[in-house]
Amino acid sequence: MPVIIDGHNLIPRIPGLSLQDIDDELRLVEMLQDYCQRSRKQVEVFFDNAPPGQSGVRTFGSVKARFIREGKTADRAIQEKLEKLGRSARNWTVVSSDRQVQAAARAARARVLSADEFLREMQQLEKPEDKLEGEAGPGQLSPEEIDDWLKLFGKSEE
Repeated sequence: MPVIIDGHNLIPRIPGLSLQDIDDELRLVEMLQDYCQRSRKQVEVFFDNAPPGQSGVRTFGSVKARFIREGKTADRAIQEKLEKLGRSARNWTVVSSDRQVQAAARAARARVLSADEFLREMQQLEKPEDKLEGEAGPGQLSPEEIDDWLKLFGKSEE
């Protein structure tokens, strides 16, 4: 199920991110790329107030970022996206804590998640699997294997 995100609504809820940061939008896009990889979902994230000459759509892997020009809001752009989707909007999830955006999503029969609920979903996907201390994970060598390789290639621990 693809996801539509009200980006500036989500950013303030993420620890370590702030709307005051110069690179807040790109940092969110990076986090969403990781989310897409782990969840195998596609995301469209909408940002308001694009600087002059910077509005438009940019694709970052499975993340499509829509930078909305001044004079128009991301909320309105999300509503227009839902209208354009028509009946297929029911196959999408809309992430926003804005009541108007949520109402538009419900009217379109899309699934609605608050920014906080989505953040919890993202954090659940980030949690590393519990593993025994000292045990190598997938694609990692154990300390014993590293020692064996160092001996094989004539390197000592000195």
